[in-house]
Order: sequence, then structure tokens, then C-alpha cells
Amino acid sequence: MAVVAAVAAVALLVTLIVWRRQDFLGVLLALLCVLLATIAGVSVAAARQGDDRTQVVAATAPGQPADGLYGIDADTLETLDNREAIRAMRERRRGRSGSPAGERW
Repeated sequence: MAVVAAVAAVALLVTLIVWRRQDFLGVLLALLCVLLATIAGVSVAAARQGDDRTQVVAATAPGQPADGLYGIDADTLETLDNREAIRAMRERRRGRSGSPAGERW
């Protein structure tokens, strides 16, 4: 899809340069050229990202995060900057915080 869109965009660009039209048809062709170039770029990016996703999915078990951090959102991970804090959060979620049963955080 990317190759077809890129070839069509180049063909439209050459047509615009040769014709040198400055009317409604020229503007329409220029917008179509921009649209086709955008489609080509997005198609290339999607193809690259699709290849990366298949490698990540193959490396992890289905339905489970790769790092084992369940139920932690991105904001929490951003605030946790060291491994000790992440390990403490994992243990607290599992119920093995090491504190007495009556003591709360």
C-alpha cells in the first residue's frame, strides 16, 4: 500500500510541475498529492510497528504483561524510579509486606 501511494504521489507531483496550473484543479491535485504522501508515510510506520509488535507478543505469555507489574498505571510507574520501590509495591500487592496484620500504611 505504501509503494502504491508513494508512486501515485510522485506521479501527481510531476503532473503538477509539468502543468503549472494555478486554479481549482491545481489545488485539488496538490491536496491529493499531500493525502497520498501521508498515506504512504503512515503505511510505512504501521508496517514497522507491526513487525515490532509481533516480536514482543512472541516473547511474552499471552494476556500477561512482560514485566509482571499487574494493576499499576503509567503515572505510578513514572513516580517509582528505583527497583526497591517497585519490589516493595509487588510485595504489598501480594500481601507479603512483612508488616504486622493490624498495622496499615
